[in-house]
Amino acid sequence: MTQRRYPKYKPSRIEWLSDVPEHWEVKRLKNVATYWVSNVNKIPADDELPVRLCNYTDVYYHEHIKPNMELMETTASLDEIKRFGLRVGDVVITKDSEEWSDIAVAAIVVESAPDLVCGYHLAIVRSHPLTLNGRFLLRAFQACAINQQFQIAATGVTRFGLPKSAIGEAWLPIPPLAEQQAIADFLDCETSKIDMLMVKKQTLIERLKEKRTALISRTATKGLPPDAARAAGFNPNPKLKPSGIEWLGDVPEHWNVKAIKWESAVLRGASPRPIDNDIYFDDEGEYAWVRIADVSAAGMYLYETTQRLSELGRSLSVPLQPGTLFLSIAGSVGKSCITAIKCCIHDGFVYFPFWHGETRFLYYLFASGEPYKGLGKLGTQLNLNTDTIGSIIAGFPDVIEQRTIADFLDSETAKIDQMVAKVETAIERLQEYRTALITAAVTGKIDVRKNATRQYVEITKSYPQGINA
Repeated sequence: MTQRRYPKYKPSRIEWLSDVPEHWEVKRLKNVATYWVSNVNKIPADDELPVRLCNYTDVYYHEHIKPNMELMETTASLDEIKRFGLRVGDVVITKDSEEWSDIAVAAIVVESAPDLVCGYHLAIVRSHPLTLNGRFLLRAFQACAINQQFQIAATGVTRFGLPKSAIGEAWLPIPPLAEQQAIADFLDCETSKIDMLMVKKQTLIERLKEKRTALISRTATKGLPPDAARAAGFNPNPKLKPSGIEWLGDVPEHWNVKAIKWESAVLRGASPRPIDNDIYFDDEGEYAWVRIADVSAAGMYLYETTQRLSELGRSLSVPLQPGTLFLSIAGSVGKSCITAIKCCIHDGFVYFPFWHGETRFLYYLFASGEPYKGLGKLGTQLNLNTDTIGSIIAGFPDVIEQRTIADFLDSETAKIDQMVAKVETAIERLQEYRTALITAAVTGKIDVRKNATRQYVEITKSYPQGINA
């Protein structure tokens, strides 16, 4: 069903808002709400009272604030509790961000408690009860057209902040209170449907990624599935033998079970010191400089980095040629990558200079996560070094079979990756639809006063396959 528009509109005299319903008003936020910025820090003090602190991430990742969330327990003075204690209906917004386009993210307090306090880097916006509904205000902050006022007002270079005055100067369309309630009810209902769809699709992504990891793990440690082995000319059901390694279990009888160091030495990268000295870097340098962040963002292959080394920097590091595999032992511990470019690695990585097998097979072996079992928990807690990596025992077929396994995994993981990308695109479209729906409702472009929870909106014309697509 197509959502109708209001019968009559009038000019808002605000360029970005265009026309509004004839009976609506347009006011600055400071005229319909009180707002103030919190300065309560996280550091506890003996002379203060215990509180539960609503922090930046609590607001950024949650639309609703409740005392029973996993909030930080710290202390605040009695004056801070009085000034920054949160009430039901308060809207809390983020006033700082690393990106100007990601500011004034809002959440509403739906339950409160005497010890629930707003933390640093946040602002409290409390509606005037006879003029503005807090739930409507939440949606106003989420509306793209309205939120852009805060994006434009944000100041900074590497980190952006929203001046307190800019909060109050923002323009808001103000329907009558009963209509604000109807709009909030409609949006609560419709966004909950969209959110459930996004959760389902996110669950699907997680299952696809689990399937991908399981496929890599099974194939890199046991060989090709029967059908794939038969198609490649290999025995689809080879005899197995005990590997003698708990995590590895039985392996094909013709595979060699040995430590990685018997296939190649494991060497560590090196870093020029001090690493932040400009003499080591040159935008036109021949070799790229690899940081942990570059590897974390890469897939199987490393195609680019954010920095390049000067000739001096290259001489003090470890240069790698395209096709070389290296492995992080710090930061994103256990993340392997094959460089597609000339690059240099620091001592947070190890590499395998004499590896003569199929490099992609070794990549998939590490990508399975299996070799790390028994070494500790993956993450920054896992301490990897050249000895621990070199001592990992695995099963190795001949180079031809390694290459065939790698080709199979390239093909099958690409299929899964395409499915993941498709679902991610669907989630992005759902998020766009959600934002567009909120914007249309709170700016009066659609009329949701009657049968609000059962009707669809004009904006769905932009999504011809529907929100389930």
